[in-house]
Amino acid sequence: MIVISNLSKWYGRFQVLADCSTAVAKGDVVVICGPSGSGKSTLIKTVNGLEPFQQGRITVDGVAVGDPRTDLPALRARIGMVFQNFELFPHLTVRQNLTLGQVRVLGRSEDEAVARGLHYLDRVGLLAQQDKFPGQLSGGQQQRVAIARALSMDPIAMLFDEPTSALDPEMINEVLDVMVGLAQEGMTMMVVTHEMGFARKVANRVLFMDQGRIVEDCSSEAFFTTPRSERARAFLGRVIR
Repeated sequence: MIVISNLSKWYGRFQVLADCSTAVAKGDVVVICGPSGSGKSTLIKTVNGLEPFQQGRITVDGVAVGDPRTDLPALRARIGMVFQNFELFPHLTVRQNLTLGQVRVLGRSEDEAVARGLHYLDRVGLLAQQDKFPGQLSGGQQQRVAIARALSMDPIAMLFDEPTSALDPEMINEVLDVMVGLAQEGMTMMVVTHEMGFARKVANRVLFMDQGRIVEDCSSEAFFTTPRSERARAFLGRVIR
């Protein structure tokens, strides 16, 4: 589904990604973890072209992300993206947030878009909130709306960039529960997170990054029981404690 080959990226003279390679098969749930500043969010944002890159190649379902001929808006419509800070339109109701992209990008009728959006709003347990504005919802509710909005576009894969890091502790589980459900239904997912309990329970693969490099790329079981690198062992020792 997603193939990243020898990917490198610089901000000026600073190299933020260094020769990163991995592949994500259909149905995989891949957690990307590592210390702050290791390149996790940058890596996931290159997958749908939100961050350009200077070297290497990324393909999503056979489409080359870095090819100037690629229609990036059409590609992004096929890859759901959930951000740390929700990124909902504050002046639109929940229902309008769910339908706008479907109508403008996918060309769906208003009625079809509403039906699809409300289906997924119900899926995340927020159907009763459809007429509210984002500012009237809790952080956890806003993030669940963001997930419903992404799902309403019928994505082939979902990208999550630290989806719980802006939430109060009691709101984290309500978002993680939705993500666990998606994983169990077979959604292809790449998730940048520090939630190691979620990673251990749901991910079938873990990428551990440090200083712009993928240091470990292994099964979840192997990562948590026998990490190969000293850097990963030190990270796990701190995070799990």
